[in-house]
Amino acid sequence: MAYLVNITARAERDLVELYGRIRGDDSEAAVKWYRGLKESILSLERQPNRCALIRNKQKLRNLLYGKKPHVYRVIYRVAEKRKQVDVLHIRHAARRKMKTRDLT
Repeated sequence: MAYLVNITARAERDLVELYGRIRGDDSEAAVKWYRGLKESILSLERQPNRCALIRNKQKLRNLLYGKKPHVYRVIYRVAEKRKQVDVLHIRHAARRKMKTRDLT
């Protein structure tokens, strides 16, 4: 059974911000990157538990997208009872350690 992938308002803002930073309006490569990231996120509907758990963050997982040095982390949780994936935050993997407040 497929899971519903819910991209939260915070994660949607993250996507828009990242797209702006890579000048998505001016570059075909940026559009390709954006579409690939979105496709990767939506692939969580099939196997959401395939990605690693985040250390010290109960029930949060992270999907890595891209190639070094341009790797992005998609932070999400799986609600098994509702068969839903909640995408909480998207960030560049090289950023400082994530804090709980980063998810709001």
